[in-house]
Amino acid sequence: MGAVTGLGHNGGPSLEPGFGWRKHCWTAARARLLPTLPIEVVRLRVKRAAELGLDYRSYASVRAATGHDVVALLFSSNALRMVAPNPTLPMDRAAKLAALRECGRVALAIRPLTVAQLAGAGGQALDAVHPAPELLGRWGAAGAAVRAALGRVPGDRVILVGDTALERDWCAAGRLAGWVPSDRYFATGQGGGEI
Repeated sequence: MGAVTGLGHNGGPSLEPGFGWRKHCWTAARARLLPTLPIEVVRLRVKRAAELGLDYRSYASVRAATGHDVVALLFSSNALRMVAPNPTLPMDRAAKLAALRECGRVALAIRPLTVAQLAGAGGQALDAVHPAPELLGRWGAAGAAVRAALGRVPGDRVILVGDTALERDWCAAGRLAGWVPSDRYFATGQGGGEI
């Protein structure tokens, strides 16, 4: 007769006699549940992660969580290091944006920076510029501002590159696929992380 599991038990193997065999069976069953991707698929995803400027692990976690590819990156003006009154896009950030392939590049202008200033300074590096949510605004208003910036693009296909914890909250408010800190995303020779 088997042991009765109580509240909080995860249904895994117990630690009574015969533990080794039960652990083996549990591990084998768990491994069968996890998908094994063909090497060709992994290679394509590694290439896609590089096109987005992300490391493979971060990209793969978005694919696993959402089931979708990333189709756009959303940048805060802080992440781009563009501040009022005379914003200029640093060369390292301009180069990273120029290297992106097959994805939208949208920016959020954080006040006092205006949309016109950010669009003018961002030039060809950005596809669109929108006003950022108020930094200390309401949750619903932040989500609405992020969704307005995305237009018809579903949020679970967009990653936010930001600088502050308040910007990170926009990811949840807008139901985005993930958030990457700008210092990691724009680090020389590295992709982003922390999805």
